[in-house]
Amino acid sequence: MAAPGTGAASTSGAAPAVGAVPSSGRAPAGGPAEREFLALERELAVFLRRARAQSGEMAREVHPELESSAYGLFVRLDDAGPQRATELSAYFGVGKATMSRQLRALEQLGLVARDPDPADGRASLVRLTDEGRDRFRHVRDARRERYVRKLADWDRAEVAELARLLHHFNQRSEG
Repeated sequence: MAAPGTGAASTSGAAPAVGAVPSSGRAPAGGPAEREFLALERELAVFLRRARAQSGEMAREVHPELESSAYGLFVRLDDAGPQRATELSAYFGVGKATMSRQLRALEQLGLVARDPDPADGRASLVRLTDEGRDRFRHVRDARRERYVRKLADWDRAEVAELARLLHHFNQRSEG
């Protein structure tokens, strides 16, 4: 039998006291504090899986040869304007080599271009080309219409609150 306070299961069959925290410092799985996070994890897993599939569809609508991660790059470049590849890799939390490969593919398709960075001639800024921007915005507008239809019975304040909470969550996830 394990010594008391070691976090090992007791063989006595007695349940831990309500609100008891094991020596790990975390609330027991399924406890009040854990249920909300388990529900959050479950809903995010479903949301992310569906979002990846939809991003793949959207990217292929922009150009049939694109992988799903390209759609997020379009969103970021359209929102934030030209950026260094290192800024993009940091923003998305991917390695520089991964970002370089993704940008090279978009560049070969004529959807992004690199211009010298006026602040540092050794670096370049990645931007959407006119064709890339036009293709992306066409698909983005169609996607927005789908959201409008899916959420037609939601109050606008609820949509705004969901966007606010997701923004807050994404900001906390940076870095």
